[in-house]
Amino acid sequence: MAYLDAHRHQVVEGRQLGVEPICAVLKDTAAKIAPSTYYAAKTRKPSARAVRDARLLPLVRKVHADNLGVYGARKVWAELNRQGTTVARCTVERLMTADGLRGIAREKTTRTTVSHGAQSERPGDLVEREFVADAPNRLWVADITYIRTHAGWTYAAFVLDVFSRYVVGWQVSTSLRTDLALHALDMGLWARRRAGQDVTGLTHHSDRGVQYRAVRYTERLAEANAVASVGSKGDSYDNAMAEAFNSLFKAECIRNPTMRPTGGWKTITDVELAVAEYVDWFNHRRLHGEIGLVPPAEHEQHHWQHYAAHNPAELEAVAT
Repeated sequence: MAYLDAHRHQVVEGRQLGVEPICAVLKDTAAKIAPSTYYAAKTRKPSARAVRDARLLPLVRKVHADNLGVYGARKVWAELNRQGTTVARCTVERLMTADGLRGIAREKTTRTTVSHGAQSERPGDLVEREFVADAPNRLWVADITYIRTHAGWTYAAFVLDVFSRYVVGWQVSTSLRTDLALHALDMGLWARRRAGQDVTGLTHHSDRGVQYRAVRYTERLAEANAVASVGSKGDSYDNAMAEAFNSLFKAECIRNPTMRPTGGWKTITDVELAVAEYVDWFNHRRLHGEIGLVPPAEHEQHHWQHYAAHNPAELEAVAT
């Protein structure tokens, strides 16, 4: 059918080929087809599947584009169903494959924190690779990653809440000094307190980087009544959740053509704007498989609604 459509109007020796002459040549091949079959197919009404595909494909394209072009079939399928469009995952996979749509692949990241310099006494590892929490503000993880710009290296520090994968704090800088990590921590503490949440007893986990073991950093944790936890030297698995987020960030933001400016990242300002946009999307719209394919903010909202329903007296006392 496609061959006939492509060649039926071709002119050879001053004459248009047409359908019948092509079919006459094809009859002696494995692709033989009768002219009547061709004309019947061209006039046949679209099948129910074709009609549904035509309706679904624009929705699939929109969900993929609205989410920075990073979603694979599983998350496009989940988002469509969240929006009220009931569709099978295999259908989404088929449509995305035919349309050339795919998710963003991740690459291995490079370690940016180093374990030397003026440091406080190294805390123990209180997490031991068990990155689980039963409520917000029980366990945070922190790490730093790097971005190459035309003006030189730029660094980004992030702090995540393990319960919801919510990015509670972030900071971008051209320096790997303690202030980079400290400002990300301060943002997280301020945001949680502003929302009326208690961070007392919080466990803060990181690698052995000098930024996280600096005296000013550990003092800030102590002021917040938080407990520091540090993984072993040179072992990325001891801070696997933060490392995994960095990998996502590099793939979905820094290397993503949808986010990256034409010609690459020029200055720290470009990176700061992109990080702000990415974190907002990550917290409020990105679906996370580890928490039931909902955004982090929605996961926390469900928790607090459940908590309020079962602890009304305690919440009233806190509000007072």
